[in-house]
Amino acid sequence: MRHKKQQSSLRGQVDRERKIKNIIFFSSVCLVLFCMVIALVLGNMGVFKYTALTKTKYRLETEISTLEAENKTLKTRVSALKDDDFYKEKYAREEYGLAKSGEYIFQFKDDVR
Repeated sequence: MRHKKQQSSLRGQVDRERKIKNIIFFSSVCLVLFCMVIALVLGNMGVFKYTALTKTKYRLETEISTLEAENKTLKTRVSALKDDDFYKEKYAREEYGLAKSGEYIFQFKDDVR
């Protein structure tokens, strides 16, 4: 009888220790996973940083394409100013108000009401 009592007491003690070890193990795993999730979301290379960098990349790509289109237009204008006499004359007339001898220039002002 005493042997059975001692055996059940030992089994209970082993079960309690196993439960404590399991609790410690699962608590440690949960803590590590929680830290990993926090690092993944808020860390230096986290999700928030990634989304911010993605938005910045998209904005810069858009700006680059706009500047490339503007650059192409300006190159076309420069080429036309170098080679095309008609374009040179048109540009001088429109931008600087120049005229050939004997021509009159009429400038109209917009009515501001």
